[in-house]
Amino acid sequence: MFLFYSNQVDEGMILLEAEEARHCAQVLRKKPGDQIEVVDGLGNWYIGTLTSVEKRQCLVKIDETRSDIHQRPFHLHMAVAPTKNINRLEWFLEKATEFGVDEISLLLCQNSERQKVRTDRLERILIAAMKQSLKAKLPVLHEPLAFAKFMERNQQGQLCIAHCREEEKPHLQHMLQAGQDVCILIGPEGDFTEQEIHLAKANNYKPVSLGESRLRTETAAIAACHIANLINT
Repeated sequence: MFLFYSNQVDEGMILLEAEEARHCAQVLRKKPGDQIEVVDGLGNWYIGTLTSVEKRQCLVKIDETRSDIHQRPFHLHMAVAPTKNINRLEWFLEKATEFGVDEISLLLCQNSERQKVRTDRLERILIAAMKQSLKAKLPVLHEPLAFAKFMERNQQGQLCIAHCREEEKPHLQHMLQAGQDVCILIGPEGDFTEQEIHLAKANNYKPVSLGESRLRTETAAIAACHIANLINT
């Protein structure tokens, strides 16, 4: 099954544009009268009938709407420092979307080697992963933000910071409680600085471990994402 994405849903109709329309019209060779399935990224899954098919836009009449697809009992916010190798960040975004994540923030830390990202490209990766994993909700991706500025935001739920510095800290799996929102901070290749860890603690973030191995940023991030989802299964 090929799943389409559109955020243009109005009065019982859906508009497919750009790549979605091209794939519908030219790759899959859909015709008016064919039935397709579309998600809007907000949690809604539509079954509809094509009324107009062109390579630049297609119109779909909604026949059925479902809003109970993969509903989750908690909100997962992953705040991750972009990796120097952008492919590693893109891999994380793809796999986190497949596992399930609601919100992603990109942290600019003192040890960050990458300060800029193309969020438009990252959004396309999130959309593709959402469709591939048959989900109806698109993770919210925030523009890169300095660590200190992120700390000014009033995050809710269980707040955790995973770092590698020597300190007595519980494993993430023993910290999280099912059914509660969670925000997890993952640092850059050089880890968080002592100052950043201190600032996080001052804002109620609890230090956690992800095990004895030293993990790459993207590995740590996907491990934390998986643990949070596993706790809530």
